[in-house]
Amino acid sequence: MIGKYGVGYKPPSYHDIREKLSKQAVKKTDVNLEEYKEEWKRIGCTIMSDGWTDRKRRFICNFLVNSPRGTVFLYSLDTSDISKTADKVFKMLDDVVEFVGEENVVQVVTNNAANFKAVGELLMQKREKLYWTPCAAHCIDLIFEDFEKNLKVHELTIKKGRKITTYIYGRSMLISLLKKFTKGRDLIRPGVTRFATAYLTLACLHELKASLLTMFSSEEWKTSKFGTSQEGRKVENVVLDSRFWNNVSTCLKVAAPLMVVLRLVDSDVKPAMGFIYEEMDSAKEKIRSNFNNIKKSYEEVWKIIDAQWDNQLHRPLHAAAYFLNPHFHYEPNFRSDGGGEVKEGLYFCMRRLIPDMAERRKINLQIIEFHNARGLFGMEDAKECRKELNPGEWWDMFGDGTLELKRFSIQILSLTCSSSGCEHNWSSFEMLRSRQIRKTIALPFDDIESDDEWIVEEADDVVEIEQVEGENDGENVHLDGATTDPALDVIDLDNITFGNNEDAQHSSEEELDEDDDADDDDDAIIRGLED
Repeated sequence: MIGKYGVGYKPPSYHDIREKLSKQAVKKTDVNLEEYKEEWKRIGCTIMSDGWTDRKRRFICNFLVNSPRGTVFLYSLDTSDISKTADKVFKMLDDVVEFVGEENVVQVVTNNAANFKAVGELLMQKREKLYWTPCAAHCIDLIFEDFEKNLKVHELTIKKGRKITTYIYGRSMLISLLKKFTKGRDLIRPGVTRFATAYLTLACLHELKASLLTMFSSEEWKTSKFGTSQEGRKVENVVLDSRFWNNVSTCLKVAAPLMVVLRLVDSDVKPAMGFIYEEMDSAKEKIRSNFNNIKKSYEEVWKIIDAQWDNQLHRPLHAAAYFLNPHFHYEPNFRSDGGGEVKEGLYFCMRRLIPDMAERRKINLQIIEFHNARGLFGMEDAKECRKELNPGEWWDMFGDGTLELKRFSIQILSLTCSSSGCEHNWSSFEMLRSRQIRKTIALPFDDIESDDEWIVEEADDVVEIEQVEGENDGENVHLDGATTDPALDVIDLDNITFGNNEDAQHSSEEELDEDDDADDDDDAIIRGLED
């Protein structure tokens, strides 16, 4: 610089550079965002909302927009004072619809808490061309919670599985011993927020059963201080108890098919709306098959699933998307009526999303063309691609002969089923928010005249933020990926196998009661490590 401009040159300050580069970054982001907005206008989008609690115990609500192009973060609000007030929650959701543009929004997805459910109905009354939909991932997670609450074998088996993992992971020497026998594999430990994690732990225990049996039978374990301790022997007894493993199998016969559905709705690979209706039904059938069609073995499980599916999760959008999905529509077992449920959902959606009767009349005639595979739908390429392309892409390729139906189908089949994109680890984002918590939409950067507007905290707070930021890798706010919960990819959920005689050897009711009493005495092991 000095050689080029001379000794009198004064370089720009840190603040001068930061302001310029920030504005350039904002401009580039705005250009990229326009491509997303064009897609929202063309085929519609989903507003996703979910909350999380930060380190200062504030309840933060994130708002994102999803379309086939990807997920875009809009803004977040500190909702500590409004999250339980219906009229304020309604205004919060209504404002984000207005921000995105009502004409662009097909559905708003939130969790299915009572306040959001009530507000969702109010939102649909005001905004007559969109749907409120409960988060499918949250609903399935609640099914797992109900299993644990209402099925004793699930409750006690999860408790024993937690006892194993908590004991091992509370002792670094045992972690090393575990990895020696599992060839580096870790056990998934139950979390406190998602009930599915407990079943993923059972699946991991099931997969590593042989390694665990070998470990707890080895001389290294028996001669260690842990193998001779009272707590260690109790954990050893659980691992070496054949009833425990048979109970694990019983739980997984129920949970594994639903974890496959959870993986579907929790994934960013393809829009799940066209698949959830069939996949939920397939999960129930798989559960029945896992219990050899013995009704008493799966009846209570089905009741728990149906209670959530019928009362919370199932929506007309799911049925309509099933009908319009070429992946299923031409299959011999396609349920064209489903007791009237499928077509009822289809026509409910048509009336809501397409208020013009003349356009609906055209679509009704075009549905016949689609159903009978006439025109472009009957071409060999269209038939070959029914299961190769995402449903929305298939309609984009082969729906030109039925333009109104094509537009309607792409609009529905491009939707997500969950707000799981809101459930990332937002710790890095929290560090940014801690500089300036606002209850309004973020400051418009293109109007910034000086970067002084950014500096709103005392110096000590900024130092603390920078120290914490150093502990984070900054890579946990990505909005796209194979799945939002990597644990769902750890286990081969589609190929879990069960022994031939496990049904005959699982715990009886009397044995479960005995185990429950014994576990009450052993809970100090877990409490002592978790406190």
